[in-house]
This record gives sequence, structure tokens and C-alpha cells, in this order.
Amino acid sequence: MTPAPLLTLDGIEKSFGAVRAADRVTLSLDSGVLLGIIGPNGAGKTTLFNLIGGDVRADAGSIRFRREEITRLTPHERCRRGIGRSYQIPHPFGGMTVFENVLVAATYGARLRERAAYSACLEVLGSTGLLPKANRLAGSLALLDRKRLELARALATGPRLLLLDEIAGGLTEGESAEVVALIDRIKQRGVAMIWIEHVVHALVAVADRLLVMNAGAVLTEGPPAAVMADDRVQRVYLGIEA
Repeated sequence: MTPAPLLTLDGIEKSFGAVRAADRVTLSLDSGVLLGIIGPNGAGKTTLFNLIGGDVRADAGSIRFRREEITRLTPHERCRRGIGRSYQIPHPFGGMTVFENVLVAATYGARLRERAAYSACLEVLGSTGLLPKANRLAGSLALLDRKRLELARALATGPRLLLLDEIAGGLTEGESAEVVALIDRIKQRGVAMIWIEHVVHALVAVADRLLVMNAGAVLTEGPPAAVMADDRVQRVYLGIEA
């Protein structure tokens, strides 16, 4: 028997007034797969993340995660079922240490007790390169380490699915390469990911599939090389005539 997809969206719709931000979006994602999402500004990418994570309620359609209908669940209920998320602009608890930020995620997101939470936090900080800065105030971190902390907090919830929102945005070429290597290591552990990114070469380096959105709808989906060579993608996303 073929296993069910980890995540399934079926005919998801969302409008804000006259703006159709999600237009009958349908997709599925298997465990351990990294799906990259690209598209022009205003294409509906962040709205799609908000719909999956629960920050926004769908007008129509259904979302299933690990065979369970989650369309009406709150963000914290989805988190506790295994959906973790990073945000485009990191907002750590600036007056708390790096360790304390991750500890909040482990105790409230993963619902771990003290000893297990401490162990999980140390493992996550080690894997994201933040262990030497565990006792620094999060508000004092530079952008790259803030991005790492955003990722560490999401990982500390114990996700089966990780939503990454432009985690390479604003980084230098070298810093972006570090983030790509980190995401690849997470992928090797079997965590499924959906990654929105404008730094397309970073995305293509690790994505198994690419999905292109335009005007709230899915334009095309498939292997990265085939998608980037698609005439429609070049016209809509790159703004050129193929």
C-alpha cells in the first residue's frame, strides 16, 4: 500500500476583499521531501504558509496533515502535531538568551519536560551552530545568527514538516551557502520542508521539487531544472520573454 502524503491541500481558497490570495490551491508533500516555492511579489506565497500554519483561516478547501483534517485547527495545535515554522523577519525574544528562546519552543511547542527539553535544546543549538552563543541575549545577534535562531526555535518544536520563509533573504553569498548547508543537513534527517525563497539558486541547490505561484494560483510544479526552463515561469517570474 502506498503511504499517504504527509501534507495535502485540496482546493484551498482565500480572499482578502477583491484580492484572491489562494485560488483553489491543491498540492501534496511526502515525508522527507523539500518543496521550494517561488513566484513574484504578491503571488500568494506567504498567504499559503499562513494557511498551512494556521495564522489565516481558509475560506474553502481542506488541509490534511498526517491523515488528520487540520483546516480549522489553531496555530499552536498544528505546531504540536508537527508543523514548525520560521518567519521572514526574525522576531526573537530579545531580552532572553539564545538558549531560553529555544527552550520556550521545546517546552511549549514540543511539550517536553525540563530534562528532555534541555537535552533537545542543546542538540538543536549544536546542529545550528549556535551552541557557543547559547548564553548571549538574542537581541544582540547579527542577522545570520538571528536566522539560525529562527530555524533553531522551529526545530525545537520537533517538526515533521518545516515551513521556511525566505531564510536566505538579506544574507551574503557566503552566509547563504551556510544556510543551504544547514538546511541540507536537516533534510537528511528526514524532515519534510516547504521553503519560500527569492534567492533562487539557494533553493535550487537543495529542493527536490519547485512550485511556482502567480496571482494566488499554482502555475506549475516539478523538478527544479524543468520548472526553471518553463517558458511561463520565465515570463511571469523572471519577467523576460522566453
